Amino acid sequence: MLVAFDCFEGEPRLHLTKRSSHLRHHPGQIAFPGGKVDPQDDGPVGAALREAREEIGLPSGNVEILGTLDPHETVTSFLVTPVLARIHTPFEITPEAGEVAEAFTVPLSHVSNPTKFRVESRRWRGARRSYFVAPYGPYYIWGATARILRALADRMAQ
Repeated sequence: MLVAFDCFEGEPRLHLTKRSSHLRHHPGQIAFPGGKVDPQDDGPVGAALREAREEIGLPSGNVEILGTLDPHETVTSFLVTPVLARIHTPFEITPEAGEVAEAFTVPLSHVSNPTKFRVESRRWRGARRSYFVAPYGPYYIWGATARILRALADRMAQ
């Protein structure tokens, strides 16, 4: 998954997607562009770049890879490696209709501020699960996406 931000409108902004409601895994949820590593990918970085190109139209040559964050396991047993990147120049955001209902940006200041997060819980598969949320306008950022962003916020606060 690609945790990518730009600095085109003064304040840095993070690129996120709203997943299509008909997807099998995590339908309608807010997510980073990303997906599984395919055999032709050069590991998690290659997969993140390919998926960002496919899902939001981000040209691979338009990013500077800053590094990776610690892998995160989702409650649905996916192990994801967040790839942190800076987007060099504006590009035409083109959501992939089959996977992405919407592509949008959030101020980096919102998701890098630990005070913007809160913990909520709900029952899932017979157990109460707690998770981070960081709502922004009409977007309910939660679960693995919010957990990754909270880890990034904690790291930036150090």
